[in-house]
Amino acid sequence: MRKTATRVSATLGIAFSLIVAAVGCQRQPTEPIKIGAIYIMSGPWAIQGHFARDGIQLAIEEINADGGVLGRQLEFTIEDSTGEADVAVQAASKLVLQDRVDVLLGIDSNHVAHAMAPAVLELKRPLLITNAATPDVTGKLCNKYVFRSSVNMNQNLKAAALMAKEIGATRWTTIGPNSAFGQQSWEFFQKYLEELEPSAKFMEPAFPKFGAQDFTPFIKKVIAAKPDGVMISLGGGDLVNFVRQANRLGFFDQKFKVLMTLGGATEVLYALRKQMPTGLWVGTRYWFLAKDTAINIKFVEDYKKRFDKYPSYNAQNAYTGVYVYKAAIEKAGSTDADKIVAAMSGLTITAPIGTFTLRAEDHQATVDGFWGVTQAFLQYPIRMLQPVRVFPSAEITPPPVETGCKTVST
Repeated sequence: MRKTATRVSATLGIAFSLIVAAVGCQRQPTEPIKIGAIYIMSGPWAIQGHFARDGIQLAIEEINADGGVLGRQLEFTIEDSTGEADVAVQAASKLVLQDRVDVLLGIDSNHVAHAMAPAVLELKRPLLITNAATPDVTGKLCNKYVFRSSVNMNQNLKAAALMAKEIGATRWTTIGPNSAFGQQSWEFFQKYLEELEPSAKFMEPAFPKFGAQDFTPFIKKVIAAKPDGVMISLGGGDLVNFVRQANRLGFFDQKFKVLMTLGGATEVLYALRKQMPTGLWVGTRYWFLAKDTAINIKFVEDYKKRFDKYPSYNAQNAYTGVYVYKAAIEKAGSTDADKIVAAMSGLTITAPIGTFTLRAEDHQATVDGFWGVTQAFLQYPIRMLQPVRVFPSAEITPPPVETGCKTVST
C-alpha cells in the first residue's frame, strides 16, 4: 500500500535536523563528485532500474576515462525505491546526509515523483528525473531543484492522440493501471484527441490495479464492448503480463486498433520477445535506431558491447542524465547545489535522444516523442519498430504558460 504524504513529511522532518551539518561539510577538490541514484531495483518493475543503472555506469566510465569533471572522478550510489514514496524519500535523505552526494538522479513512478519534489526542496539538492512522466513535477509541484530530461505524459499522450487520429478509429476505450498514471493517461488522451478529432467517442475505461496478476476480466470486458480503438497505458511487468494473457484470449485478433503508450520499451520487448504481436503501434520515450547521429550510433554500439543488449529509454535517459550533470557542473565551475541548479536552468545538451533544452520556465526537457509499428526481423532477438515516427518536441510539448509551474526561479 502506498504511504501518505503525511508519512513522507514526517520522514523528512526527522531527517531535516541533520541537513545543516551535512551541507556545511565542504568537499576537497580531489574527492569524487558523487551522484545519488534512486530507481526501482526489486520486484516486477526492477528491469527498468537495471537498465538505468547500466546507463549510469556506461556514462561514468566514459567520463572518468576522459579525465572526469573539473579534474575529479565521478562515482554513483544507487538506492532501491521499491516504487514506494516513503522509501524513496528515506533513500534521498540517506544519499544526501550520509553518503553526501552532490546531485540526485532517477525516479520511476509518478507517486514517488510527487513525494520527491518537496523532499529535494528541503534537502537542497538538484533532482533530475529520467523516467517518471507526471506533468505535476514540472507543473503545479515544480520547484527550483526539480528537472526532467525525459518525455512527460503531455508529450507522450499528445503523440498518441496524433496516432489515433491517423489510424481512424472513432470509439475508444483504455486499459491502464488504476493509479494516477493510468487515469491521467486516459484524461490526456481524451483531451488531445477531442481537440484533433471532435467526433471521437470515449467508452467506459478498464483500470486493473497496479501490479495486477490477472487481467482476464478486463481483457474480456474490452473485447465484449467492441470499441474501434484501445489505448493501453500499462507498462513494465504489468504490460508483459497483460500481453501474455491477451494473446491467449485472442485480444489482438479483434478488429479494433491498439495503441500501447509504453509498448516500445526495450525492457518489455526483451521480456516478451516473440510473444509481442506484430503490427501494433507502440510508443516509447527513446528508440535506439530512430536517430541517425554519430552520438546515438556510438552510444548504441558501446552499450551493446558493454551489456550485450540494446539500450532502452531508461538506459538512455539515465546515461544522458549523467552528461547533463557533467555539463551543468562544468558550466557552474562548482559542485555547489544552487550553482548547479542555476546552470541547469535553460541548459541545452546534445544526447543520443537528440538536442534538447531544460526549459528555464518549468525545467521540462524539450525532447521528441517516438512511436513505431512492431515488426519481426531475424537479425534481432526482439521485436523492432518499423516504420518509426519521431514527433518533434515543438509539436507535442505544451508551452510553459500551460504547465502551472510558477516557482522555479533561481
